[in-house]
Amino acid sequence: MIPSTSKKRPRVPYNRHSTVSPNTSLRSTASRSAGISSTAALIDSFPDKTISENSKKLRRTSSHPLLSSIPSSTTSFNDLNTADVILRLFLDPTAPIINVSDSLNSIDNNNQPNVQIYLHSPILRRAKYFSALLSDRWQHSKENPNSAENKIDQYLIPLKLGVAPGSIEVHLSVLELLYTNDFTNVINSAAVALDILPVALKLFFDECADYCVKYLEAVPWSEEEEKRVINLIPYLREEESEELLARISPPKYDSCEEMLHGLILAAIHSSSNMAFVKAFVAKLLRDFSSRDSARRVLEKAFETSLKIVKESLEDYSSPDFRGDHNETEAIQRLNLHTAMTNGRHLLWLVERMIELGVADSAVKQWSEQESFTADLQRAFRDDAWRNIVPGFPAVLLRCTCKLANAVASGTILAARQVRMKLVKDWLPVLIVCKDCALSSMLPSHKSLYLELEDTFLRIISTLPMSDAQVLLQQCLSFSTRNVEDCPHLFTAFNTWFRRATNQPQGG
Repeated sequence: MIPSTSKKRPRVPYNRHSTVSPNTSLRSTASRSAGISSTAALIDSFPDKTISENSKKLRRTSSHPLLSSIPSSTTSFNDLNTADVILRLFLDPTAPIINVSDSLNSIDNNNQPNVQIYLHSPILRRAKYFSALLSDRWQHSKENPNSAENKIDQYLIPLKLGVAPGSIEVHLSVLELLYTNDFTNVINSAAVALDILPVALKLFFDECADYCVKYLEAVPWSEEEEKRVINLIPYLREEESEELLARISPPKYDSCEEMLHGLILAAIHSSSNMAFVKAFVAKLLRDFSSRDSARRVLEKAFETSLKIVKESLEDYSSPDFRGDHNETEAIQRLNLHTAMTNGRHLLWLVERMIELGVADSAVKQWSEQESFTADLQRAFRDDAWRNIVPGFPAVLLRCTCKLANAVASGTILAARQVRMKLVKDWLPVLIVCKDCALSSMLPSHKSLYLELEDTFLRIISTLPMSDAQVLLQQCLSFSTRNVEDCPHLFTAFNTWFRRATNQPQGG
């Protein structure tokens, strides 16, 4: 669930070259109070965990473990001699306040509960948080410049941080960026951008926040980094979060199904590395979280391929065109090749549907193909297909066999009418294929025919005896010269006769 973007970060136009002196005109007390209150509310709303241990990777330019000192003109970062503001960063609210005259060298590691640094108000004003605080300080100084309280605290700003590891380090890096604008070198990974962005937002350092957002838009994320991005999105303006949200939010509710359907089409129509692509997509389907979505996209692809096969066979069996012999033959070849290609697609789709347990609709459709199976019988009685698509009958019979096996084994619980129609419509196709191929039957085809015969007989055994009687008589062609080769046929007839001779209960 993506957080809403209801919380907006206010923006104030900023000129990076402008400076503000203590004599600058001030806004009203009410406006100042409201601004500082809203800033404080935003600071408090950031969880400590937004600053992670990745902060230790931030680029530092000083040999000191915490504080950097960049030689510059009169406004160097952490310059005791020219600073007019002392900023105290503290993790432990109970820690004693460091006297402004204490040496910074006493802070020698990242475990210190508080740090104070020497900064410059014109630079700090680039961050609107400090701009509000400094305006308030100068207002008090103007009202009572000789106050003892002002003399002690007028340059001291306390800033409470979260207790997460690296909090002080990250805040110092952001403060240093106020001086250097060196965003390109400092913000050099998604982890660093995610560490700095919450602090930049907290201090209303808009240039830094904007750069972090743009950086995150352009680079890859790890799964953990993506979670952090999602947590930060509510604190961004709508226009700022738009690109980030587009990356992680589907454009519409059925985008997953569109993606799956596109992958299935790519797999079945792939001309290179077909086996590898099909295996990859098959695994995606197995691992996909929504079985209903997988069902819908597979059924859609199944219906499309079945329709093409049926139309191609219909055009082949009942041609509706005129032309010379060569043109007619070319069109007929095209019809058979189209049927063969989409028949292979059907077989792969049937296998996926059975594997996922979503083939019940396919079984029902396969049992309602009376006109299609009639076209197949006419086509297979014609010898033309032997030289054009010799494997076509086997492809369709494999589809039939897989669906029929799922019914006979109980994997698919088909209604009686569906079971009867499945055998009734496809049994004649099996018989025609077997008769036409007897003289040149391949071993693989022979095993396929025997498997489908046995499966049809098992389904017939589930039907009412009146239906079974009619269908069993059509199965006599399963017999061979060697009666030992057709035990499945003997079993089916013996079962029927045994049931027929049983006395009705209570008779």
